[in-house]
Amino acid sequence: MVTNRIGGVPEFRRWPLMAKKKYSFELKSSLSELDQLCQNLETFGKKFGLSQKLIFEINLALDELFTNIISYGFKDDNEHAIKVTLTPRNDEVCLCIEDDGTPFNPIEVEAPDVSSSVEQCKIGGLGIHIMKKLMDEICYERCGDKNVLNLKKKIAKDES
Repeated sequence: MVTNRIGGVPEFRRWPLMAKKKYSFELKSSLSELDQLCQNLETFGKKFGLSQKLIFEINLALDELFTNIISYGFKDDNEHAIKVTLTPRNDEVCLCIEDDGTPFNPIEVEAPDVSSSVEQCKIGGLGIHIMKKLMDEICYERCGDKNVLNLKKKIAKDES
């Protein structure tokens, strides 16, 4: 098992406890599922009273991850399932993405050189960079034949 983590354990103020219900869904390994991903995130956000800004940031991070999984994670043309679990906690949203693709730890990807011009910029890594910037904590594990990526996004007091 490989485990890596970025981000610390932040000190948060305690707010009233949100429901500790998990919201899970599975997507097929097809880019056509991006609309379904967005719809599920909107449903989750409304159900738990999250701000549009927070939903947008989570959607952007998951969109990038999902696109990378589909584009680079599978060496065959078979249909695979990508499981997404969202769990609201007191002051954060916890996300878990599981897939049976090629082992890949996004934490180990170096940040792209964003100071270069568009013409000089190397292709690749920008989506992972965006995801790292949007999330407060990221933890990767390879469990058996699955990539398991756990993300946490802090809920700002004015966003709940």
